[in-house]
Amino acid sequence: MIVCSLKSSVEKELKASIKPKHVLGLVPTMGFLHNGHISLIEKAVKDCDHVWVSIFINPIQFNNQNDLDNYPKNLKKDLNLIKSISEKINVFSPPINEMYDDGLRHKYYNFDGIDSELEGRFRSKHFLGVATIVSKLFDLFKPNKAFFGEKDFQQTQIIRKLIEIEKHKTELIICPTVRDKNGLAMSSRNSLLSKKNREKASLIFQNLLFIKKNYKKHDFEELILKCKENIDSNKDFKTEYLEIVDYNDFKILNKFVTKKSLRVFICVKVGDVRLIDNILLN
Repeated sequence: MIVCSLKSSVEKELKASIKPKHVLGLVPTMGFLHNGHISLIEKAVKDCDHVWVSIFINPIQFNNQNDLDNYPKNLKKDLNLIKSISEKINVFSPPINEMYDDGLRHKYYNFDGIDSELEGRFRSKHFLGVATIVSKLFDLFKPNKAFFGEKDFQQTQIIRKLIEIEKHKTELIICPTVRDKNGLAMSSRNSLLSKKNREKASLIFQNLLFIKKNYKKHDFEELILKCKENIDSNKDFKTEYLEIVDYNDFKILNKFVTKKSLRVFICVKVGDVRLIDNILLN
């Protein structure tokens, strides 16, 4: 395993190791790795000749300083976990000024409104921050494949647009959401939950499954209201959004349309911790 903190070191390693027709895989993360990240890394190892994992808490995708300050981190543990998967995986873990040597500035993109729905309504410039750092990583690594999780499905569609806009020669690989035994989607932020609330958070996935079972038979507004009430009746739980959308354009739908590609997206605040999830409906 090689661990680099400088872009120049990465460039040197890539030049020395990448041969013609070799497939380079990149797994961008913010660290504090869990089984969801492991599934991405294992998929990359299976599909690629070379794998790099980036570990970088990107400040410009946070719109809440408290969220940024409290984001969990443990680089030593992350490196040991990656090494346990394969010693051939390399890691890029830069300081902030290495990625933003000209200051903490967003790049601006036209994402056709995808960035203004759902998460975008509650996190100003969040997706611009995501796109900015992913663009920098793609420019540095020029990966053949990049691996992201389905839990952040809206983010994956932003990255798909980014690849089109900047004409990166990178294939986007979306890997299935990995869940706790109780159905809670794996997230680094889960570690900030109390044991009691982590167990109770299973109701997020349960309500998504309820919608999947009933969305063809019931009015969407009625169905969503019922699920919100079910969630928000629990102490410390508050639904920020729960919407059924056409995931091609992220327009919110009020009724079942057979020709639309439907997903249900949710964000629940449990105390100060935001938990997001989504599942495919049809």
